[in-house]
Amino acid sequence: MIEPRDEHNLRLIANVHPTDWVNPEPAERYHMVVIGAGTAGLVSAAGAAGLGARVAIIERHLMGGDCLNVGCVPSKGIIRASRAWQDARQAAERFGGPRTTDGSGNFGAAMERMRRLRAGISVHDSATRFRSLGIDVFLGEGKFVGPHAIEVGGKRLRFRRAVIATGARAAVPPIPGLAEAGYFTNETIFNLTELPPRLVVIGGGPIGCELAQTFARFGSQVTLLDKDGHVLIREDADAAEVVQQAMQRDGVRFEFNTKILEARLGAVVIEGNREIAADKILVAAGRAPNVEGLGLEAAGVKYTKRGVEVDDNLRTSNKNVFACGDVASRFHFTHLADAQARIVIQNALFFGRSKASALKIPWCTYTTPEIAHVGLYEKDAKERGIAVDTLTVPLSSVDRAILDGADEGFLRIHLEKGKDRILGATLVADHAGDMIGELCLAITHGIGLGKIASVIHPYPTQGEVIKKAADQWRRTKLTPGVKKLFERFFQVFK
Repeated sequence: MIEPRDEHNLRLIANVHPTDWVNPEPAERYHMVVIGAGTAGLVSAAGAAGLGARVAIIERHLMGGDCLNVGCVPSKGIIRASRAWQDARQAAERFGGPRTTDGSGNFGAAMERMRRLRAGISVHDSATRFRSLGIDVFLGEGKFVGPHAIEVGGKRLRFRRAVIATGARAAVPPIPGLAEAGYFTNETIFNLTELPPRLVVIGGGPIGCELAQTFARFGSQVTLLDKDGHVLIREDADAAEVVQQAMQRDGVRFEFNTKILEARLGAVVIEGNREIAADKILVAAGRAPNVEGLGLEAAGVKYTKRGVEVDDNLRTSNKNVFACGDVASRFHFTHLADAQARIVIQNALFFGRSKASALKIPWCTYTTPEIAHVGLYEKDAKERGIAVDTLTVPLSSVDRAILDGADEGFLRIHLEKGKDRILGATLVADHAGDMIGELCLAITHGIGLGKIASVIHPYPTQGEVIKKAADQWRRTKLTPGVKKLFERFFQVFK
C-alpha cells in the first residue's frame, strides 16, 4: 500500500490505479492480452498496439509495477538526496568548502521530494495514457480459465496470444518472530516519513547495499547482516570490496557469515545470542516470482518456485502464451524486462525466432561508487573453457576521477586471448552505470578494443578510463620484435 496519502501519492494513485476506473467491455478476441502492467507488460502492450494489434492489459495493483512505484524510481530519488547530504558534510574536508555545523537534514523533505517526482513520472505509465494508445485497460485480478481465455472482474477476455508479465516481489526469509516484530521491504520502505534512528538491513545484495548506504548517509545507525563473507557476492571480490569500504566509511556496520536466530521488537538476534538494536528492519534477501493466483494450470503453463518456465523464444509450455520480465528471468532488471518484451512482440505476433540468450545484459548497483557489469566474468569464461586476457585500469590513473575525489575504483576488461574481442567488463566508478553502455555496445556488435582506441573521448571525463584500457591493449601489440623493426626503420630514415 502506498503511504502517506498526501497530494503526491494521491496523484500517483489517480494515475496508476484510479479508484473510479471502469473496465471496458472486452473485444470479441484480442491479438494479445497481457497480465501485469510493470515494464515488461507495458512495453509488450504498447508495442503491440502501436503495430495495430488489438490489445488488453490487466493489472491488479499499480500500473508501472515495481520500477515506478517501489523500485527504481523512488530508490534513485532518495539515493540522490542522501548523496547530496554526504557531499555537503564532506565539503570542507575534501574540497575546502564551508564547514557544516549540523550534519543532519530534513528526511521528511527528502522523501516528499521523491514522492512528488514519482507522481510526475507516473503519467507515462498511467491507465489513461495506455487507454489513449488504443489499449483496453482492465484493473483487477486476472486469471486464466483455459488455454485461450483470461477472466478479470467477471469478464472473459479471449486471446490469440497472451503474455505473463506479473513480475516478482520481495522474498521474506523464515526468521522466527519477524512478522511479529514488523519489517519493511522495498515495497514499504518508501512509505517512511521519519528517519529510523537504528536500521537493520537483512541482505547484502544490490537492494540491501543501496538502501543501507542511503539510510546511513541520512543519519541512521545502519547494520547490514549477510550470510556470505562480503557484500555483492555476484561481483568480483575486489570490486565488491571497494563498495564495502565506501559503505563502511559512510557508517554502515557489517555482520558477515552470520545466521539470524530471531527477530524481536527492537532487536535482531544473531548467532552467539548477540542482539543488534533495530528500530526498523529492512528485508532485502532476494525476490520471488508472482505466479500465484494466475490459474496457470488451467492454461497448461508450467512453472516452478523460480518462475514461469519459458524457452529461448520466451514461449511457455502453452504455445500461445509467452512470459517475460522478472516472472520468467533470473535477472531482475527493468531494462531486461523492456528488451524481453520486444522479443515477445516479434515472436508472439510475427512468428519471429528472436532468442533471449542473444541479449547482452548490463547491470548496475547504484551505490557510491557504482558497480556496473556486462558480459562474462573471468570465472564464467573459465567454466566455459574460454581463455582470456584481462586488462585492469585503476581510476587513479584518470585525471577527472582524481579531481572529483572518486579515484578508488577500476575498469576490468576480459578479452578473448590474443584478440581484442571484448567478452566482459566490470566498472567500479561514481558514474559506472552511465559509462558501461559503450562497452555493452562493443560486446553486442563485436567492436574490438582496437576500434575503441581510435575513438576520441572528451577530456577530462571519467569515461576516459575506457580509452586508457584500449591504449593499454594497443601497447601489448608493440612486441620486442616489432620494436626492433621500428628501430631499424628510423635508423635508415634519419
